[in-house]
Amino acid sequence: MDAHTMWQPQLEQLLSEFATQVTFTPGQIIVIGCSTSEIVGKRIGSAGGLEVAESLFEPLQAFASKHEIHLAFQGCEHINRALTMERQTAHTYGIEPVNVIPVQKAGGSMSAYAYTHFNDPVVVEQVKAHGGIDIGQTLIGMHIKPVAVPIRTSVKQIGEAVVTLATTRPKLIGGERAVYKIK
Repeated sequence: MDAHTMWQPQLEQLLSEFATQVTFTPGQIIVIGCSTSEIVGKRIGSAGGLEVAESLFEPLQAFASKHEIHLAFQGCEHINRALTMERQTAHTYGIEPVNVIPVQKAGGSMSAYAYTHFNDPVVVEQVKAHGGIDIGQTLIGMHIKPVAVPIRTSVKQIGEAVVTLATTRPKLIGGERAVYKIK
């Protein structure tokens, strides 16, 4: 079985369930953290592969296009978990690019694959995304704005990698007795 046959159906099911639970606003940013090593059952950063990244990139791009959202692919710790995104997305959100090109051994396979397949890629140091998909416990929380809300789906793993999803909501402060206007 090839990577496309093995992992694409799991990802497509996960994305379908994500979309039924979250209302995406066009233009929102979703962070994708992905350890291709964890997907194949190895320790993060040890056995990644561009074939695995390729099998996931296509359905992620189709999902983003369908929902009119932007993807930001988190790199590994060797590039301080910087994110690969389209230049126009960075410009729209006023995010300054940094000078690094993710590669398989310094950035990770998923981020490297995205960099070579986006139309006009840049890498940015950080974002405050509206949600995210973490495949393989890559710690995307640093790039999700408060308040993160976990999303549960029937898909708990892609390959051997644990999957966690999140959306965000505005902060709720105060309570029933909170005063917001002086009369």
